[in-house]
Amino acid sequence: MDRCVVLVDAGYLLGAAANLLAGDPVRARLTVDHAALATALAERAEAETGLPLLRIYWFDAAPDRRSLPEHRRLRTLPRVTVRLGALTRAEGRWVQKGVDAAMHAELTELAHNRACADLVLLSGDGDLLPGMVCAKEHGVVVHLWAVQPVDGDFNQSEDLVAEADERRVLDRAFVERWAQLREPGPAPVPAVHTPGLRVVPTPRDLATRPAPTVPPALVLRWSSARTTPVPPTLAEVTSPEQRWADREEDSAAVPGDARQIGAVFGRRWLSRLHRDTELLPLWADHPRIPHRLDAELLRYAARFGLLAAKDDQIDEQDRYAIRAGFWEAFAERVPRPDLAVARE
Repeated sequence: MDRCVVLVDAGYLLGAAANLLAGDPVRARLTVDHAALATALAERAEAETGLPLLRIYWFDAAPDRRSLPEHRRLRTLPRVTVRLGALTRAEGRWVQKGVDAAMHAELTELAHNRACADLVLLSGDGDLLPGMVCAKEHGVVVHLWAVQPVDGDFNQSEDLVAEADERRVLDRAFVERWAQLREPGPAPVPAVHTPGLRVVPTPRDLATRPAPTVPPALVLRWSSARTTPVPPTLAEVTSPEQRWADREEDSAAVPGDARQIGAVFGRRWLSRLHRDTELLPLWADHPRIPHRLDAELLRYAARFGLLAAKDDQIDEQDRYAIRAGFWEAFAERVPRPDLAVARE
């Protein structure tokens, strides 16, 4: 059937939107115009698929599966169906149950019944991967939408990202069409201090008092210790936009081997350093890499499946190759001093 359907994980959409606008993934920080939201989703889906909208499915959770006011508002909107999972309290926090299972069931049912030609999935949950694969096997084109992340990193399962037929990012302008920050409540009135009887502090009072300021201790160093400048890490010189582009590049073109992974990291790091950064002194510690940068390099490499199954660590031979690749990239930018002298 030449129609499109939108499946929305409300927890993902509203949490990511709150994080984008407020820097905090608590959806209570937002005031949402649900009619404007449904209209924005419908218009965007029809524009991107070129097909008329059949329906928007809104998946959310509520205590005892009882509709909250926002769910009742959504149910009155045309072409919007609400599915509720349970919201339970566990270990001091709210946990939703049954939402991903309901989304998976709806996803596979729509595909089996050929109810749509294109399906838009607005979620980040990797548990939906089997449902996505099933839909594709039944000839449905799956569009995966993400809310623009604050830090530039993925806020979705990388397996979902890799499996989707089409991907789009909903930016701040899209979110601001239907959401705005909730006005903060009135500030608490400061208590008026009145002198009273002297009270002996309880252990609880003592525990909550700020610790006394302790002057920094002296640090002993050997007189022969080197003072090699500590360069910034890649994360410290990478903007959110660059971080997003890096993840996109890595997911599309995975480096072939450990040495190449190290070289990709090294070139990326070098290209973003300030031109006044002192790099030549790093050769004095070769083949060692500054500790923070080395740890970041190995974490980057671990994303490409180089962890040994037995101890969840990168194999020693691969670590040597990763670092060798980094130094190869470094030598392209900063020739080794002793080799430069030899050539002269």
